[in-house]
Amino acid sequence: MIIKAAQDAGLLKNYKVRLPERIESVTRIDPNEGSAARGGLRPSDVEAIWSAVQDLYRSRAYPGVAFSLRRRGELLLNRTLGHARGNGPWDLTNAPKPVMELDTPICLFSASKAVTAVLVHKLAEEGGLDLDQRVSHYIPAFGQHGKRDTTVAEVLAHRGGFPQIKVPKRERQVEVLLDWPGVIDRICRAPPTHPRRMAYHAISGGFILAELIQRITGEPVQAYLDSRFREPLGLKHFTFGVPPEHRQSAALNYAAGQPVRFPLSAIIEKVLIVPFEQVVDSSNSTAFMDAVIPAGNLYATAEELSRFFQMLLDNGVWQGRRLLKHETLKRAIKPKWRIALDGSLMIPMRYSEGMMLGANPAGLYGPMTRHAYGHLGFMNILGWADPQREISCSLLTTGKALLGTHLITLGRLMATISERCSTR
Repeated sequence: MIIKAAQDAGLLKNYKVRLPERIESVTRIDPNEGSAARGGLRPSDVEAIWSAVQDLYRSRAYPGVAFSLRRRGELLLNRTLGHARGNGPWDLTNAPKPVMELDTPICLFSASKAVTAVLVHKLAEEGGLDLDQRVSHYIPAFGQHGKRDTTVAEVLAHRGGFPQIKVPKRERQVEVLLDWPGVIDRICRAPPTHPRRMAYHAISGGFILAELIQRITGEPVQAYLDSRFREPLGLKHFTFGVPPEHRQSAALNYAAGQPVRFPLSAIIEKVLIVPFEQVVDSSNSTAFMDAVIPAGNLYATAEELSRFFQMLLDNGVWQGRRLLKHETLKRAIKPKWRIALDGSLMIPMRYSEGMMLGANPAGLYGPMTRHAYGHLGFMNILGWADPQREISCSLLTTGKALLGTHLITLGRLMATISERCSTR
């Protein structure tokens, strides 16, 4: 492993990206951006938000950044900064460095969960399944070893009892996730480790939810996504994995920030099966881009993700076409339980049946954002909607930075969005 070997040799003590002399040279701006006034903001508000995004890039934790902001349905910011590949902390200085373009597909990692969850809610809306029914009703083998009464809703809300996929240490490779029947079998055969307790299901829950979709509809989960949302929303990417024709333009991921050490390294490996560095390396592989990992490898642009959340913000309607019923959306974003300590992440969290929720006085989406809903992705990827501020946003980054001063800059960006988009 490139990263691990360099770290062991003492060559990488702090992974940082090289900045160009002028960041304008690696900036792309959508010519279709609307005026601040049409979004109910002042030009200075939009400028302040974009300045905060630029500061995040200047933190040198991210080779590439893509950001999209809609307010009151108006696309106010849709821009990228940096490079899609070639400017990682360990890349050669003379390596080719294609700029991150507006249509560069970027892996959403765990932000994919929000999309998979909405697919399950859509299937329930169509009468294909009952969210309050036991998973074992649809997947009989799942009912083994004490999981018989676990409901679909509990899996959506990270209370399914099986937050990790049990894999012997000698077999812990990302390739394990490419064996779909094998993953389903591992989950079904394993006893619950956190019965009825909130514990983030980083990978496991997505496989079971997608398996439900496939068994009930008789079609691949991607086909269901295509027909229900990708095609009606007019999205170019928004696929699990990357088709061969788009693979050369897809953004690569890079470890960044300070090295991840014990005890955080142990927590990450427990949640993601393999060590931090191996997750990053494997995410750039052909096998990963070929795979369908429902909780972790949807590829999209920032604008596409904000478009998806705008549809949710608009009560399930896009350009006059209803894609979700009001009742479906209401359940999907309704808080399931009060804020509590997550048994996997070991931090306080609030979930709906599929979404990570904002909080007061501060949460994932900035200060005073208890009405916001969306999802976080590995590591600093965010897609969300905030009905109180009338915004749908996405922040996609290719630097996988857990620790470092970039977190201060990220916090400032989220605070700036919350402040500048507050209803006056």
